[in-house]
Amino acid sequence: MQWEHLTAPDFAKAVQDTGVCVIAMGVIERHSDHLPLGTDSLNAHAIACQAAEKEPAVVFPPWYFGQIYEARCFPGTVTIRPTLLLELIQGVLDEIGRNGFRKIILLNGHGGNNSLLGFLAQCGLWEEKPYSLYTPTGRLTPEQEQEWLAMAETEVHGHACECETSMSLHNFGQLVKMDQVPEEPAQPLNRMDHLPPTFAAISWYANYPEHYAGDARTASAEKGRALVGWTVDALADYIAAVKADEVVPALKNEFFRRVREEVGQ
Repeated sequence: MQWEHLTAPDFAKAVQDTGVCVIAMGVIERHSDHLPLGTDSLNAHAIACQAAEKEPAVVFPPWYFGQIYEARCFPGTVTIRPTLLLELIQGVLDEIGRNGFRKIILLNGHGGNNSLLGFLAQCGLWEEKPYSLYTPTGRLTPEQEQEWLAMAETEVHGHACECETSMSLHNFGQLVKMDQVPEEPAQPLNRMDHLPPTFAAISWYANYPEHYAGDARTASAEKGRALVGWTVDALADYIAAVKADEVVPALKNEFFRRVREEVGQ
């Protein structure tokens, strides 16, 4: 169920019936020259909606705001001041909770959001909220990984690559411009290899200055159908597990009780 498609009475019933809201966290950024700026949000939201049809949940409207400062040098990128971004996301999560959801799934559709969503999850221990946050950290099973490796024709993946382009061809093929795929694959430039293993703000740009990682020339809607199907099934199973979970809310309640009693707050 899509939040924005429901009437107010239907929404109230959906909250009561499902108890779970899924928000697909994407961004607006360059995806080489052949994929639309909203690729991450479009794919993640589509997957969330399909999974919520298999295992009923309410999907928040399309979300485009996340960590994408490394793409500010490209046309069309939308970034928000870091402190405002955190306040914005936290405010939206609080509104989801105010509307009655006690479990919220943060579905990450963009690699640059990994640290952001982890930090948001940890912030849940700073102030007690009426809801619990869940962030799935895996997608494909080992068996599915092997199937994909047998299907894939390229080795480097990461951004606007064979897999992401294939999923996009399946989900919104009319927006993909395969005739604009670069003629040469994008291999990492390794411009920080003079350092010991290091992460810096410029790490992604150091490897992929054109915001393209991999080779999309072999992408196909058929491959995308398989990848999307596996991802949807995994998310549907995850939603079911979150619905049934009583441990995270109980541990959260225990933690804040101890904060109040033992720390004196």
